[in-house]
Amino acid sequence: MIKSSDQINRRILSFPAVHPCEDISPGILLGSLITLAHSICNYQSNIFATQRRNARETIRQIGILLIFFEEIRDRALTLPDSVVLCFSELHFTFQKVQFLMEDCTREGSKLWILMKSQFIAAQFRVLIRGISTALDILPLNLVDVCGEVKELIELVAKQSRKAKFELDQDDERAMKRVLAILKYFEKGIQPDLDFIKWVFDYLDIRSWSDCHNEIKFMEEVITTQCSDFEEKEVPFLSSLVGFMSYCRVVIFETLDYRNHDQTEVRCNLESLSCLNPEDFRCPISLELMTDPVTISTGQTYDRASIQRWLKAGNMMCPKTGEKLKNTELVPNAALKKLIQQFCADNGISLCKTSRQSRDITRTILPGSPPAAEAIKFLSKFLARRLFFGTNEEKNKAAYEIRLLAKSNIFNRSCLIEAGTIPPLLSLLSSSDRSVQLEENAIAALLKLSKHASGKKVIVENGGLKVILAVLKSGLGLEAQQIAAATLFYLSSVNGYRKLIGETPEAIPALVELIKDGTIWGKKNAVVTMFGLLLYPRNHERVLAAGTVQVLVDILASSYNAELITDSLAVIAALAESTEGAVTILQTSAMAVIMGLLQSLTSRRGKEYCVSILLSLCSNGGKEVIAILAKDSSLMPSLYSLTTDGSSHASRKARSLIKILHKFYETNSWGLMGSGVQHERPVHVR
Repeated sequence: MIKSSDQINRRILSFPAVHPCEDISPGILLGSLITLAHSICNYQSNIFATQRRNARETIRQIGILLIFFEEIRDRALTLPDSVVLCFSELHFTFQKVQFLMEDCTREGSKLWILMKSQFIAAQFRVLIRGISTALDILPLNLVDVCGEVKELIELVAKQSRKAKFELDQDDERAMKRVLAILKYFEKGIQPDLDFIKWVFDYLDIRSWSDCHNEIKFMEEVITTQCSDFEEKEVPFLSSLVGFMSYCRVVIFETLDYRNHDQTEVRCNLESLSCLNPEDFRCPISLELMTDPVTISTGQTYDRASIQRWLKAGNMMCPKTGEKLKNTELVPNAALKKLIQQFCADNGISLCKTSRQSRDITRTILPGSPPAAEAIKFLSKFLARRLFFGTNEEKNKAAYEIRLLAKSNIFNRSCLIEAGTIPPLLSLLSSSDRSVQLEENAIAALLKLSKHASGKKVIVENGGLKVILAVLKSGLGLEAQQIAAATLFYLSSVNGYRKLIGETPEAIPALVELIKDGTIWGKKNAVVTMFGLLLYPRNHERVLAAGTVQVLVDILASSYNAELITDSLAVIAALAESTEGAVTILQTSAMAVIMGLLQSLTSRRGKEYCVSILLSLCSNGGKEVIAILAKDSSLMPSLYSLTTDGSSHASRKARSLIKILHKFYETNSWGLMGSGVQHERPVHVR
C-alpha cells in the first residue's frame, strides 16, 4: 500500500498524501500504519541540521503510537469501523509526516530548509494537530489493549493538543544571519568570512562537496518552480545559489568531490551534434519539446500536445495523416537529452505548466541583485587566483569556472569581464601543468567560448594556437577532445572558420582525433569539421586531409548511431562539390551509404544518405546513376522517405526517384544517357 517516496519526482515541501480507500481491509491498513510509523521513527538516527526539537518530539509521539499499533497486531484484535476511520486519518497524516522528515534530512537541502523554517515549523504544528484530532475521535474503550498502553495513547493525545511546535530560536538566528549576508551582497559589500562560517558551522556544512550539494539541490528546485506562485521564489533561490557559489570558492580551499561527483563531471562532457534546433520543436505547438514522444507512425511530438490531439478524438498522425495503429506514446530519451543540452548551452530553461510548455531565458540576466554581486566578486577572486595562485589553487579556480559557466550565460559574461580567459590560456601554454590542470583549463575555456565576447577574447589573445596545441598533443585524450569541442564553438563565427581552416595543423589534427579518439572525441571532431565546412574554401583542405576515407571507415564499422549520422552530415556537405563527389566515389562509400539508407532508423541519417546519393548523381554522372539503378532494394527505401521523412528528405527522395525513373525509361528505349547530363567519367569503386 505504501509507495516509497521518489525524491526526484516529488518537489520539496510538497506532500502528495492519499486517503486509504473506504473498503480497505483493517489488517492491511494496520500493517501499513506500522510500516509508516517504523519509517518515521527510523529518522531518529538522522542528522537534522534544523527543526531538531520539532522533529524529535514528532518522532517520540509516533513511536508511542507504534507500540499501540503493534499490540493490536500481535493480539489480532478485531477493529470496529469507528477505529478504522480514525486509523485512516492517522495514515493520511503519517504520510505527510514522512514526507516532511524526508525533506528535513534530504541531502543538499540544509540551507533551503533553514530559510523555510517558519513554514516547516507550521507544518509540524498542523500535522501534530492532525494526529490530535484523529486521537480525539478514537474510541479507545473499544480497543482491548492493556491499561499502560491506553494511558500512553491518552498522554500522546493530550500532549499533541498542547504542543506548540514553534520556530526554534537558533534556527531563527541563523536564518536572519543569512538574510543579512544577502543584504551585504545586494549593497555590493563583501560579507565577513567569519560571519558566514558561523552559519556553515550551524548547518554542519563542512566541506567543498557539502557546499556543492547545496548548490545542486537549489538549482534543481529552481527548475521545478513552474507555477506563478512558485516563480516568486526563484529570485530568492537564485540569491542563495549565488551566495553558496561564492562560499564554495572562497571558503573551501580543497576540492574534495566524491567519486560520484567526478563521474558526474566526466559523464557530462561536451558532446556536439549536427542536429538543427528546429528539429526540437513540436510539429503541433511549434514550441521546444520538453517531453518528446514517438507515436506508431514514427513521428515525434511533445507529450502534452499529442495527448490533447488524441483526447479530442483524432486517430490519425497530425503530420502525415496516417491512421494510428495504436495510441501508445514511446518516450524519445535520446532526443530529450539533446534538447536539454541545447537548452543548457543557450541559457534556456524548459518549464512545464498545466497550460502549455514554455521556454524561459533565465540565465541571460542575473536571478537577483545579491546573486549578481556575489558572482561579480567571485569572478574577480577567480581571476586573481589564476594569475597569482599556486598550481593547486589555479587548478581549483579553473574547475570552479568550469562549473559556474556550465549553463549560465550571466556567469560566463562576468567571468569573461573579470579577465579569466588570458590566465586560462597561459595555463595551457605553461610547461608546468598536470593532466588534470590542462583538462580543467581547456574545459573552462570551452564553456566561456559559448559566449560571443568569449570567442573574441580567446582569439584576440592568441587562444587559437594554444587550443590547437592541446588538440594536437595534449597531455590527455580528454583534453584533446574538449579542445575539438572548443574549436566548434569558435567556428560559429565566419571569420574564425576561415582562420582555423588556414592554420595548417588544425584540420589534420581533427582527422587524427576522428581516427584515434573515443566515441565522444570522434563526435566532437566530426561535428567541428562540419562547422568548418560552412566556409566554402575549407572544403579543399578537408578533402586533402584524407577525411573522406576516415569517415567512410566509421560508417562501415561504428555502431554509434549519432556518430554515423554526424559523419553522414560531413560527407553530404563534401558531396555537394564535384571535387568532393570524385573523392567520395574513389572510396567504398556508395555501397556503404546505400546499405545505411535501408538499415538506419534515424530519419536525419536517412536524409543525409539520400542527399549524398543525389549529389553523387549530379556530380558523378550516368555511371553513378547506373549503379543506383541496379540496386532493386533502393526504390522502396526512397518511396518510404517521401511519406515518412522530413520535408527536406521527402523532396530529395522524390528528386532521386525522378532521376532513376528517367534512367529506366531511356535505358528501355535503348537511348542510354540521352536524358542525363554527361559529366566527365569518374572511377567508382
